[in-house]
Amino acid sequence: MQPIKICLVEDLKEVRDGMTSLLTMDERFELLSTFADAEKAAEELPAWQPDIVIMDINLPGMNGIECIKKVKGLCPKSQFIMFTIYEDDEKVFEALAAGASGYLLKKTPFIKMAEGLLELHSGGSPMSTQIARKVIKRFQNNETKKQVENLSPRENEILLLLAKGLLYKEIATQLSIATDTVRQHIHHIYEKLHVQNRTEAINKAYGKN
Repeated sequence: MQPIKICLVEDLKEVRDGMTSLLTMDERFELLSTFADAEKAAEELPAWQPDIVIMDINLPGMNGIECIKKVKGLCPKSQFIMFTIYEDDEKVFEALAAGASGYLLKKTPFIKMAEGLLELHSGGSPMSTQIARKVIKRFQNNETKKQVENLSPRENEILLLLAKGLLYKEIATQLSIATDTVRQHIHHIYEKLHVQNRTEAINKAYGKN
């Protein structure tokens, strides 16, 4: 099997030297070049056409996310993996939206890093467990948001009254509608939110889960 061709973009010399040493000792990888800043990387990566670019986010000048946006179209077969200390949600999703296929923290041991590079090369999307949890949480939050946005104004009104502890009959009186109509609206609310009862509906809609 041909070694996986890698370029590294990392401004900290000790980290860059450490990664260089580890990658060159592993015959599964071929380190083509390293860059201390995104500007130089953006200029030279298209000539190298590596299989994988290990990209730091926090670089002097242009950051790693901007660098990916700039060179991704010029390196169509290259895959980008973020290599960073950041676990910040927005940084994670900004990097993935820019075209990164994986996201590993710098505290990841090299053996796990190597596994991640192999996984990425074979079509996977390696992420540390902390990052994967954030991605899943964001996805779940987006799904919940869509479900809540799908409620009609009347359903939102009834759900809010439910959250205040009102009974069906009290909701009917307050809104001047029949109790059966309230019951029907609540049935639709449960269906749209994929829940079974009042507590689940309130928790899902108002973020108490």
